[in-house]
Amino acid sequence: MSIPPNPDEFYKKLKAQLYDTALWPSEYLYKFIVKTDTTKITKVESLFDNMGAVIHTVASKNAKYTSVSINVMMKNPDAVIDKYKEVAEKIEGVISL
Repeated sequence: MSIPPNPDEFYKKLKAQLYDTALWPSEYLYKFIVKTDTTKITKVESLFDNMGAVIHTVASKNAKYTSVSINVMMKNPDAVIDKYKEVAEKIEGVISL
């Protein structure tokens, strides 16, 4: 039986990696997987409204899931992490990659 990862530790590590690998502000590529449901896809997209985001969706081979890729300018790693948390909080069953 595996122990689920600690979200605080995950975000702390992600923040350090983001500071090490980019100069901020910087473009960031979010990738989410949701069950193919227009309501859920629209919710994900709406969380990036008015941010100048470029959004691309692709349905899985059997159309059961949809990948939502969002390329957007973010001001710093804290803003990136806040957006991940917002998506996870507001959209049930979303998988963040």
